[in-house]
Amino acid sequence: MKKETEKTDNTEEKGRSLEENFEIIEDTIDRMEDEDIPLEEAFKLYQKGMKLLKECNDAIDRVEKQVLKLNAEGELEEF
Repeated sequence: MKKETEKTDNTEEKGRSLEENFEIIEDTIDRMEDEDIPLEEAFKLYQKGMKLLKECNDAIDRVEKQVLKLNAEGELEEF
């Protein structure tokens, strides 16, 4: 049953905007800052946060590549 949850989470993550992912990262950080959080839960939150950060970096990279275009001489320039 856990695999079904993971699949659902992955599907939902791909449909989220960059801003939504940043909000989730902020919430994750807030939860990790709780002094009463068990170590195992903190580690799971850390893994989730790192995964979201990678997704955000990938999304930013895609946008940056879309902003660049080739000019008539074949050189890259900002859009």
